[in-house]
Amino acid sequence: MEEEGIEESSVRLLGSGVFESRWVDGSEVDSESPPWSVVGDNEGREGYGSVRRRLVKPKRVDSLDVEAMEIAGSHGHHNKDASTWRILALAFQTLGVVYGDMGTSPLYVFSDVFSKVQIKSDIDVLGALSLVMYTIALIPLTKYVFVVLRANDNGEGGTFSLYSLICRYAKVNLLPNHQQADEHISSFKLKLPTPELERALNIKEQLEHNSSLKTLLLLLVLMGTSMIIGDGILTPAISVMSAVSGLQGEIPGFDTNALVIVSIVILVGLFSIQKFGTSKVGLTFAPALALWFFSLGSIGIYNIFKYDITVVRAFNPAYIFYFFKKNTSKAWSALGGCVLCITGAEAMFADLGHFSVPSIQIAFTFVVFPCLLLAYMGQAAYLMKNPDSVGRIFYDSVPDGLFWPIFVIATVAAVIASQAMISASFSCVKQSMSLGCFPRLKIIHTSRRLMGQIYIPVINYFLMIMCIGVVATFRSTTDIANAYGIAEVGVMMVSTTLVTLVMLLIWQTNLFLAICFPLVFGTVELIYLSAVLSKIMEGGWLPLAFASCFLCVMYTWNYGSVLKYQSEVRGKISMDFVNELGSTLGTVRTPGIGLLYSELVQGIPSIFGQFLLDLPAIHSTIVFVCIKYVPVPVVPQEERFLFRRICPKDYHMFRCVARYGYKDVRKEDHHAFEQLLVESLEKFLRREAQELVLESNLIEEELDSISVRSRDSGVQDGDGIGELRLPLMHDQRSEEAGTSTSEGPIYALPPSVMSTDEDPSLEYELSALREAIDSGFTYLLGHGDVRAKKNSWFVKKLVINYFYAFMRRNCRGGAATMRVPHMNIIQVGMTYMV
Repeated sequence: MEEEGIEESSVRLLGSGVFESRWVDGSEVDSESPPWSVVGDNEGREGYGSVRRRLVKPKRVDSLDVEAMEIAGSHGHHNKDASTWRILALAFQTLGVVYGDMGTSPLYVFSDVFSKVQIKSDIDVLGALSLVMYTIALIPLTKYVFVVLRANDNGEGGTFSLYSLICRYAKVNLLPNHQQADEHISSFKLKLPTPELERALNIKEQLEHNSSLKTLLLLLVLMGTSMIIGDGILTPAISVMSAVSGLQGEIPGFDTNALVIVSIVILVGLFSIQKFGTSKVGLTFAPALALWFFSLGSIGIYNIFKYDITVVRAFNPAYIFYFFKKNTSKAWSALGGCVLCITGAEAMFADLGHFSVPSIQIAFTFVVFPCLLLAYMGQAAYLMKNPDSVGRIFYDSVPDGLFWPIFVIATVAAVIASQAMISASFSCVKQSMSLGCFPRLKIIHTSRRLMGQIYIPVINYFLMIMCIGVVATFRSTTDIANAYGIAEVGVMMVSTTLVTLVMLLIWQTNLFLAICFPLVFGTVELIYLSAVLSKIMEGGWLPLAFASCFLCVMYTWNYGSVLKYQSEVRGKISMDFVNELGSTLGTVRTPGIGLLYSELVQGIPSIFGQFLLDLPAIHSTIVFVCIKYVPVPVVPQEERFLFRRICPKDYHMFRCVARYGYKDVRKEDHHAFEQLLVESLEKFLRREAQELVLESNLIEEELDSISVRSRDSGVQDGDGIGELRLPLMHDQRSEEAGTSTSEGPIYALPPSVMSTDEDPSLEYELSALREAIDSGFTYLLGHGDVRAKKNSWFVKKLVINYFYAFMRRNCRGGAATMRVPHMNIIQVGMTYMV
């Protein structure tokens, strides 16, 4: 990694004396570069026309820290063991995490379908069974298992992974903090061009230059995320109520009130144990769900052979046509219940980061899919002989003597399914916070080994209150199911849209295949959406209300954050002003290290000027720290930090960009962060000194070569040096070369490349750094107030001055996020007019 940590900046002559400075990777050098220049009066003079004119100044070094913050599980997180036994072990574990929601669907699917359609003939049962079978085969099996799982982001899945994948190929992120150096992160993988590249480039150009498309894409992603959080509310409610409803037929007097009370007690217990984490409980998840799926398949086979083996006729899709022909509008309404058989299909993609594509494919294809088919076929066979049992079809179809064991397993499975969606809600909120789309909240990491296991108290209590409210208000699984379907279909349609964009932009798939994907699956999902939307007044408004609230919160936060960032970019302090202040910065430099936090990745933030005005002294070493999230799942440890020097050496000012992926976890304390930052800074200084020595030798060789050519061509030394205007590195070297600097204007360089009398040595700088370390660290934080400009339109003033300001006041502050003692913090207030 040492070679990767060294980068230089070069200067090219553009037209008449205009210079363009770039990093080696091609990115622009920002205003931190001092305005040094080179003048060439007689460019055409013989003997010097072929000489490379370049700026003699120290190389700009970027340091990628090789010992970054220790984050368990981040390095090599997406490296999957390809051995057969490892894949099979992962496939077994997926049963407890991925398929809990879909596995509990047989508890309530048929009871909801036949609440809309009365069973009057075999066509009703066979048509509904055929609908369920082909829905499972089309959406979870064909769409997710064989297509969507391939659209992963370095092994990570979910709505935000698709968005980050698109952000890597097209600059659609509304926060303009992209750096060219980010593309050197090993996780930042880009595919090679294909013959479909021209079409992909056209799409990329449209996305990057159309702000409306950027906003629409962000809204789409936020809507999908809001729907997933809505699932975190509805899944526990409907799963627990469906499992407990089995007691209504077994215990005399167990009425609706008792059902609601018992369900609420279980839900309170479920949300209360979230703070302990799921590590220990998770060990029992996979065996419990494996037993559940085995029970579903076994009971299904028993019912098929006992009641009516002719239900296999449902494999003929013609029964779907007969079902709609016979029941017309009622059949259309029944689609809202049919869609419940695929609830949780999105979890296959969202939980991909914990497993692998082959393990999820194997588990669904060989275990989940056949067991679910057998379960639904067994219930259909029972209904062929007992059509009056639709109210509690699952428990009625259980063989005599097995009720209580199955009830216990069903309740455990319902809790597990709820646990999966609650954890998914935590992950979605955390990813939203990483991408600047959600106010900062307290995040507790419940596992020292698994970085994905987190607990967010505010979200947990919000979900619990909402779940209790849903159960107490609706008091029926049928009404909750009407709400549940809208959330599920909404998430699926978002995934279909984003995967289609991935196929066109990134995979560069054949146009016919790329169109077929949304045409086939999008049409089916639109049909289901039209059916569930017809239940708006019967409970379907609930997920839309939840999604709208979360969407407003996330978009308002993102909108305000982008405006604040743009305001900071406009208010950057010019380097000319800092150079005029001198190395003392116009104040007293006292020993110590000041860590000034800012969101800017380039330039000096305006908050620094506020510190200079308010404080009587400033620290001897200043480090501008920027915590930045890049569109990758994880950033490897050795690529975490990016260091740069700001101003000449005697200013002792540096920039540190700490880069994180949206799956990375920041759980280090401030002592560990300080130690790693100092170690990285020392390595950076040593690296920079080595680069200066190498460049000094290179310049000396070039000047010696120029001197030899000038003598051979009869040109005087003094005129040659005066013509090139190349400043010499050391006075001693100029004496050895026998030249005189008085014959032409020599442009002064910063102290970092001047004589040893004016430029401190490396050891001196390191000793000054150690002295600053001994004096301690101080965190310089800005307490910014964001206000809309007076001439802004009314809606903007309302959003920024009230909604966004309210969230900023009540979200988790920077000091709490970094867990820094208050005695080490200095804050200044500042108002940003956006």
